[in-house]
Amino acid sequence: MKHLIWLIFLLPISAMAQPFHITVWGGFAGYQGDLQNKRFAIGQSDYGGGIGVTYDISSRLAIRSNFSLGRVSAEDKNNEPSLQPRNLSFQSKIMEGNLLLEWTFFDLDRQRLSPYIFAGIARYHFDPYAFDTLGNKIFLKPLSTEGQGLSQYPNVKPYKLSQWAIPFGGGIRLRVSDNVTLGYELGMRKLFTDYLDDVSGLYVDQFILAQEKGLKAVEMAFRAGEVKNSNATYPTAGDKRGGSQFKDWYYFHGLTLSFALNSSGSGFGKKGSMACPRRIL
Repeated sequence: MKHLIWLIFLLPISAMAQPFHITVWGGFAGYQGDLQNKRFAIGQSDYGGGIGVTYDISSRLAIRSNFSLGRVSAEDKNNEPSLQPRNLSFQSKIMEGNLLLEWTFFDLDRQRLSPYIFAGIARYHFDPYAFDTLGNKIFLKPLSTEGQGLSQYPNVKPYKLSQWAIPFGGGIRLRVSDNVTLGYELGMRKLFTDYLDDVSGLYVDQFILAQEKGLKAVEMAFRAGEVKNSNATYPTAGDKRGGSQFKDWYYFHGLTLSFALNSSGSGFGKKGSMACPRRIL
């Protein structure tokens, strides 16, 4: 991730003679996975924001690099009714650096409004945690709640907290002046892990888990007993805990504000560009 973050700051320096823009955005982050199966859940959205640079290859094609920070969370109590008794929950900060290729449908030198699409590659970092019955913040990966890395479960591998993702999405952008645009963007992230929420596969034997990771691991792996009037007992080893056949997702969406930092070359920000027709890609 650090290489992508450095690119955000180095790209403007290498492109000072070319058209480039600084973009800031603020809005929301969301998640889809074992604790939230809807593609979008506004009620469980959390904060998101970031900053980046864009380099115009032409009037409609650009390359972007961004750094974004957000938080995702979900609770079984808001999940579908059949899963609510499981009573699991998680939160995680998301730090992401990306490199994207963007296509704008209309030339903003000639039009005030245009939709656009983008896709690329991203490196992100996450670290799921939950709060126990005393309100203590408990990071979940070290607990191996599904036997990840335990000697008795050699086929269940620990997941990495920094991974690659494929970002893609689109938005709409309004040119409010020669050098400024305002827009709205939605970007999905296809992930290659099902452990963004620390829930994926099967329950493991509670005694093995307690012996290798302690009683706190057992407590956080199965939380149905915390529900009022519940008489639930820890599931049998091998019972389904999550849906490993589907990977998790996260997404960012919000308002964007872009500033063109020079007044020459292609792309919005070129003074007098509305009066000077030029080739469109």
